[in-house]
Amino acid sequence: MPLDWTPFIEFVQRHQRFLLTTHIRPDGDGLGSMLALAAALQQRGKSIHLAVASVLPPRYDFLDPQRTVRQFQLPGREYDACDAILVLDTGTWNQLGDIGIYIQQRQLPSLVIDHHLTQDDLGGQRLVDSTAEATGRLIYEAISALGETLSPTAAQGLFVALATDTGWFRHSNTTAATLELAARLVEAGANPTTTYEMLFEQNSLARLRLTGLVLDRLELHEDGQVCTSEIRREDYTQTGAVPQDSEDLINYLRSLQGVELAILFFEQPLGGIKVSFRSRSRVDVARLAESFGGGGHRRASGAVLETNLSEARSRILAAVRPLLYQPS
Repeated sequence: MPLDWTPFIEFVQRHQRFLLTTHIRPDGDGLGSMLALAAALQQRGKSIHLAVASVLPPRYDFLDPQRTVRQFQLPGREYDACDAILVLDTGTWNQLGDIGIYIQQRQLPSLVIDHHLTQDDLGGQRLVDSTAEATGRLIYEAISALGETLSPTAAQGLFVALATDTGWFRHSNTTAATLELAARLVEAGANPTTTYEMLFEQNSLARLRLTGLVLDRLELHEDGQVCTSEIRREDYTQTGAVPQDSEDLINYLRSLQGVELAILFFEQPLGGIKVSFRSRSRVDVARLAESFGGGGHRRASGAVLETNLSEARSRILAAVRPLLYQPS
């Protein structure tokens, strides 16, 4: 059932100075949605600040050549003039980093627009549709509900959001409606050729070296149904890569013939292990991630375990085993 955008319209009407944010280690859906909504709100004469509580991935620099999205750092006093907060593409505290602390301290009116199943109570309104293939679709609907014309900048951001969260329109969440929306975005000014080149044909040498390490560490489990690999803290220094260079590398694991479930482990700089899950069809990895305090989608999710790499691997594989053999 389509969302009722009346609460969003009223929220925009009540406020003038907005802080827009998305999850840490932002992807194309989070950043593209932020930039598109910012453009629409600015057309209405609103004051906009964009911030994310982590390093921004160079992969998406082409979307924001003016560097309007800033890296958030506490205490965040430069955002104190804002009178409302919009949170896009996440609804959980652990995905907001330090900006979550700022939201709790300020207690400003807030509204979440998201398509993930896992949601915390962030203290504000929520507009969530887990059937949407990307938050970018919801932002398109929100902009349409406002009656704003989609600018070429907004269309490009939403095209990136849609394309990245559907794996360039090849994942199972791609529908006829997805392709129809992509066509509307191209008509509004999005450029698929440039988008593909910037996203997938601009790899740095450091990212390719990191990719090599991930491929070298591939391991198969459960008769080839599970493929795992890992990224260690020292890998970034060794290769010259940054954590954002790891985006999409898990797809190499999932692409292996016979693999139902791909699992990529990341040693975090300050401790703990981030785990990313991708399933092909049978395993609901959103529930798997939730059992470890994380969340996401049925076919793509993640969690963070406060332990070491060896223990995280053992615990995850033990939890995965019964899921592979349960009746479908």
